[in-house]
Amino acid sequence: MYRWTKHRGKFLVFTLCAVLVYGVSQGERWFTPLAQPQVYDLDPPRYFGDMVYDLSSNPLTTEGIALGRALFYDPILSVDSTISCASCHSSYTAFSHVDHALSHGIGDTIGKRNAPPIQNVGWHKTFRWDGGLTHLDAQVMAPLHNATEMASNLPLVFERLRRSDHYPALFEAAFGDTSISTRRFIDALVQFQLILISDNAKYDSVRRGEAKFTAQEKKGFKLFKRNCASCHKPPLFMNNDFTSNNLPVDSSLIDLGRFHVTHRPHDSLLFKTPSLRNIEYTYPYMHDGRFKTIYEVLDHYNEHVMPLSHEEQTEIYAFLLTLSDYSFIRNPDFAFPR
Repeated sequence: MYRWTKHRGKFLVFTLCAVLVYGVSQGERWFTPLAQPQVYDLDPPRYFGDMVYDLSSNPLTTEGIALGRALFYDPILSVDSTISCASCHSSYTAFSHVDHALSHGIGDTIGKRNAPPIQNVGWHKTFRWDGGLTHLDAQVMAPLHNATEMASNLPLVFERLRRSDHYPALFEAAFGDTSISTRRFIDALVQFQLILISDNAKYDSVRRGEAKFTAQEKKGFKLFKRNCASCHKPPLFMNNDFTSNNLPVDSSLIDLGRFHVTHRPHDSLLFKTPSLRNIEYTYPYMHDGRFKTIYEVLDHYNEHVMPLSHEEQTEIYAFLLTLSDYSFIRNPDFAFPR
């Protein structure tokens, strides 16, 4: 069942009214913008700690989020109108590119890294596997300009948005007038991604005192804390840092990780520690997607990092499944606006 918060009904009603515009005749005024955008009350769990992203610089509104959602799912952002943000970040797989080792872009071009999931991004200090971007505002723009992703540019995108039947009204609802600018474009995309918070897995229910781990899950959590939590630190199951995954370099990619950003020898082969939330849904794994299953990852660490018996691996696996948030991947507020 979905967890209905005090703002969800309001957001869903607005989205149905404001985003479902396909089929409306050209030039028709299909809704009257509100005088003031409605403040969106983001309510993450306190145990997540302070958000890294400064919300005062981009206050969340229901209308801004609806605009960002429309942009996120729209392929007109790419140069040939074939690739949207959602092409590599599906809501049904925690906004990851499931079953694709490397990301895909326009013209079936293949990237050099696995597309990471989009969840709880407000708590990230850096973005990309090498941490090459240090602000969410920059991250939402990067795919648009990347030659192997969208290969587009803002003048082209803005011209399409201005000529569309519905985007001028969406911008007016979110920002007070129909003007389309870089700042507004970024703010809207960021607002939508900031609300993609996964905080309703069984782990969270246990933390809130609403459920209990099974004996196997409890043993797995104990093993996890001893062997894994220094990098995958609860409750976000990441540490905003970089580490070696002890993998040999793929000769076809020659990806040296953090070194490509800092050019410091000791950063060679260091990659950003990914969050393990929703790991059940976000396969394949690692920066190059070389492992298809969680057990392949556990086998790798068993061989190269921390010896684990088959029983211990099974217990850790059982715990990792408690990080699956079904309500997150099936949340209608996050899915394609139908």
